[in-house]
Amino acid sequence: MKNLIKIIVFVGAFTGFQLEAISQNVDTDPVSKKYVSQLASMVGSWEGKGWMMAADQKRHEFTQTENIQFKLDSTAILIEGKGMESGKVIHNAMAVITYSGEHERYDFQSYLQNGRKGSFEAELIDGVFYWYPMDNIRYIIKINEQGQWFEIGEIKQGDNWYQFFEMTLEKSK
Repeated sequence: MKNLIKIIVFVGAFTGFQLEAISQNVDTDPVSKKYVSQLASMVGSWEGKGWMMAADQKRHEFTQTENIQFKLDSTAILIEGKGMESGKVIHNAMAVITYSGEHERYDFQSYLQNGRKGSFEAELIDGVFYWYPMDNIRYIIKINEQGQWFEIGEIKQGDNWYQFFEMTLEKSK
C-alpha cells in the first residue's frame, strides 16, 4: 500500500510538472534575441592558425577550428573550438554566449575538457566583442576587413596591455 501511495504521488507530481511546462509562455525574449543577433558575423565554421605565449615564455603556433551556431531561436550562441599543435589537441573548449537584460551585458560561459569552467562578463563595442576571464585578461574578437575572424588575448600589467595570443581564421562554410 505504501508503494502504491508513493507511485500515485510521483505520477501526480510528474504530471503536474508536465502541465506546468506546457502552459509556460515559450515566446522568444526579444531583448536577448536583439543583442545576441548582433553577433551574427561570428556564426559559421572557421579554421586557421594562431600563436600563444605559454608558461615557458615561448611562442607556440597552433591550428584552430571554431564551429559557431545560433541556438534557442537566436537567444544564445554555441561556440565549439579545438586547437591542435603537432597533431596533439592543446585546446578543446565550448562556450555559450547569452545576453542578460537584467545586467544589461553579455554573459560568456566557458567549458574546458579538463573540467574548468566559468561565467564571464562580455561586451560588444563598435562591432568588436570583448570577454574578460579575469580582471587583468581580455580577449578581443572582430571580423576584420578581409572577413576573417581575428582574435587577440591580452594581459594587463600596471597600466599597459600586453598581447599573449593571436588567431586568424577563415570562414569555411
